[in-house]
Amino acid sequence: MAERLTIEVDGRRASYLAAGERGPLVLLLHGTYWSRVWLPVLDGLAAAGLRPVAVDLPGLGRSEGELTPETATVPALAAWTARFAAALGARGPVGVAGHDIGGAVAQHLLVGGELAVDRLALVNSVTYDSWPVPGVARYRDPAVVAATAPADLLAARRTAVTTALARPAAEAEIADYLDPWHDPRVCRSWMALAAAADSRYTRDSVPALRADGTPKLLVWGEDDTFQEVAHAERFAAEMPNTTLVRVPRAGHIPMENAPETVTRALADFFLGLGG
Repeated sequence: MAERLTIEVDGRRASYLAAGERGPLVLLLHGTYWSRVWLPVLDGLAAAGLRPVAVDLPGLGRSEGELTPETATVPALAAWTARFAAALGARGPVGVAGHDIGGAVAQHLLVGGELAVDRLALVNSVTYDSWPVPGVARYRDPAVVAATAPADLLAARRTAVTTALARPAAEAEIADYLDPWHDPRVCRSWMALAAAADSRYTRDSVPALRADGTPKLLVWGEDDTFQEVAHAERFAAEMPNTTLVRVPRAGHIPMENAPETVTRALADFFLGLGG
């Protein structure tokens, strides 16, 4: 069973969900949500023989600390993720999967050299100039940030979560997703992440990605209104050694709509059993 653990990174506790004790390590990165997005697939990945770890980035989810627009940039978060992996005792190349803005961090890790990555998976990730979406981009305006109370951000995140789930959800499930945003520190960190959202990081990675033969997997909910499947189709056509798995009737968080499909695709990929 997946369990929540903590480890110290930069003198603060980093919170993460982990399942399994053996097998290849796979780091699972979130974006504008938190590690909760990976919960539906963790046990299945562990049962397949992997060691999945879904970390909360600093200041988000259950992790300590507080992000600023400077520490919330994609390169800064990639460097922090590498330090997190070192704290876990990672030795040798690891698999990395990124969802949403976590996919930008994952792409940067592959081409930036902070961490040895032997397989990259992107799940409804930002790519190219597909981001920030309007609901995130508005927080790049300091006036908007200054005028946003925690209750206002919580209401905005409720709208985003219910849209991303792309299916009926009980109030208890929505509340579980929203729980971190009851902490004003997390609200400030999230707005810093939004303020730092900049598509130049994914655009700048394109030449290196085109030249990189590392195996890549895209798993995409076809009904995503935040990151449309057309972006995945372009990425799969342009980047070498890339396979696209489309998930019908799934939204921005396909782990919630089709956990068995996503689990099977990720497990086969990270175990080297498929594309």
